[in-house]
Amino acid sequence: MTRIAIHALAADELDAQAEALARIMAETVSDGAAIGYMQPFSPDDGLAFFTAQVFPEVRAGRRSLLMATLDGVPAGSVQLITSLPPNQPHRCEVAKMMVAPAARRQGIGRALMQALDTRARAAGKSLVTLDTRTGDKAEPLYRAAGFEIAGVIPGFALDPDGQALHATTYMYKTL
Repeated sequence: MTRIAIHALAADELDAQAEALARIMAETVSDGAAIGYMQPFSPDDGLAFFTAQVFPEVRAGRRSLLMATLDGVPAGSVQLITSLPPNQPHRCEVAKMMVAPAARRQGIGRALMQALDTRARAAGKSLVTLDTRTGDKAEPLYRAAGFEIAGVIPGFALDPDGQALHATTYMYKTL
């Protein structure tokens, strides 16, 4: 039986996990995930994203980075953005939900979303929002985690292969 563990990375753990996170991101984008990046996307691109954009926010306390391992091997991650405008102290956002393609369909996404809820509650948040490519394989996961659809915007972004525009679905969950 496989074991899933979820861990919120502390500031002093980020550099040690950077390459694993970059690999997961590169595999995810290469597999077609619509997380804001275009193909081709390399582990070096992922490393640049984490070190320049994510790690400073985690170190500043404005974002949490949760990492999933499957039998001790890094297999996924999700981010919780907790620092929003002053008129939204009750809200947080889900960002860059990723599960390595080889590790999918084993409960990692569900475990990440449950840990994210726990983290949001601990931060005093009562509303969690996210957006996802309309019809994406992640959409049923978010619905199963209790998210409701707020609306759909057509033609929102390019697919990672650059071939077509896709709609995005905005979702929310009240804690």
